[in-house]
Amino acid sequence: MTTVPRAGEDLFALAPVMPVVVLENAEDAVPLAQALVAGGLAGIEVTLRTPAALEAIARVAQEVPEAVIGAGTVVTTEQAEAAAKAGARFLVSPGSTPDLARAMTDTGLPSLPGVATVSEAMALAEQGVTALKFFPAEASGGARFLKSLVGPLPRLRFCPTGGITVQSAPEYLSLPNVGCVGGSWLTPTELVSEGRWDQITALAREAAALRS
Repeated sequence: MTTVPRAGEDLFALAPVMPVVVLENAEDAVPLAQALVAGGLAGIEVTLRTPAALEAIARVAQEVPEAVIGAGTVVTTEQAEAAAKAGARFLVSPGSTPDLARAMTDTGLPSLPGVATVSEAMALAEQGVTALKFFPAEASGGARFLKSLVGPLPRLRFCPTGGITVQSAPEYLSLPNVGCVGGSWLTPTELVSEGRWDQITALAREAAALRS
């Protein structure tokens, strides 16, 4: 049984890569989660970008207990509350405002609030938040930017997401302040829509081995 994360930092221990999933059909959620878990990736972020997202989270929470299912692209207080009620075990936001950060904390779930600048990271650090999402990673300076933060902000750790591929992931994962990376390459639309779960499991195994 996968250990239940209690804080944002615990999410980094799940696997080197966190799949970032967009689901158009909630019926795909359970077999997709099972395929990812079979490949060694227990932590799964389902983005709240489609009408099916909350139902997908609820189905995985109920039917795939070995998965640690979370909600991503949380941008409103209402979404934070709805995701928690659906059964999400963590929350991820692309950015952070005071109201959103408060709402995510109020759910009691571990979270990774998003930042793209030094000032945003420092503002959250002042609130005691040390586990952050770095988004959009490639567009905001990539691994070189995160490397430059190791000296001035040594307590902070990041999950960079946005434009990362299986080829670029190792550069991020080599940094001491990167806990994991988020990747959408693990669940391409064509594989999900065609139910090619074995191929998704193979991609998950490859990702799980990136920092072995």
